[in-house]
Amino acid sequence: MKKLNIFSLVALMFALFALPVQAADDGAKVVYHVDFNDVTRYSATLTSINNIMTAYENQLMNADVHLVFVGHGLRFTTDDALKGTAYEHDKDLLERRDELKGRLDALMNSRGVKVKLCDTTRAEVGLSEDKLYEGIELVESGVYDIAILQSEGYAYLKIQ
Repeated sequence: MKKLNIFSLVALMFALFALPVQAADDGAKVVYHVDFNDVTRYSATLTSINNIMTAYENQLMNADVHLVFVGHGLRFTTDDALKGTAYEHDKDLLERRDELKGRLDALMNSRGVKVKLCDTTRAEVGLSEDKLYEGIELVESGVYDIAILQSEGYAYLKIQ
């Protein structure tokens, strides 16, 4: 009878220790959407991405996070002033551009966030690809990319 109790105790311990291991094996999939021109809102988006990456890491979860820029989001992917376009840089963006660019770079290169830009938006204003920040992937259509990611189980987040 003692062997059965010890066996049960050992089995219970293995079951309890398996729970965090299972959570660590689960991945988290999120896509953020930026199609707005508000600098404060964009900054909040970068903060949210950083926070979610930290939370996943603390839970030992693999994170697959995408940031997709469409329309007005183009402003946050280049140092080009985009003069004469609907996406032209303004005073708020010019004052914070270096800070925001550095935060985006850190998310891409230190945290592994995949950053994409709608090529339709880029082509619409005639911005050459070499004017984009390094590491940004062009996708044919940003909204299409977001829809595909959602169909693959990615959670959709857009900071308000």
